[in-house]
Amino acid sequence: MRKKADLPSKMCPVCARPFSWRKKWEKNWDEVKYCSQRCRQTKVKVK
Repeated sequence: MRKKADLPSKMCPVCARPFSWRKKWEKNWDEVKYCSQRCRQTKVKVK
């Protein structure tokens, strides 16, 4: 079992907060850009 500190993380371009790797993103981690569904939906409003 991995510790949370050992997991990779990214910065969300909408809220500018770091978010960590999740099991559900295991297969497409390189394509994940947003930390949540809310940030994904507000990206259109921000641009």
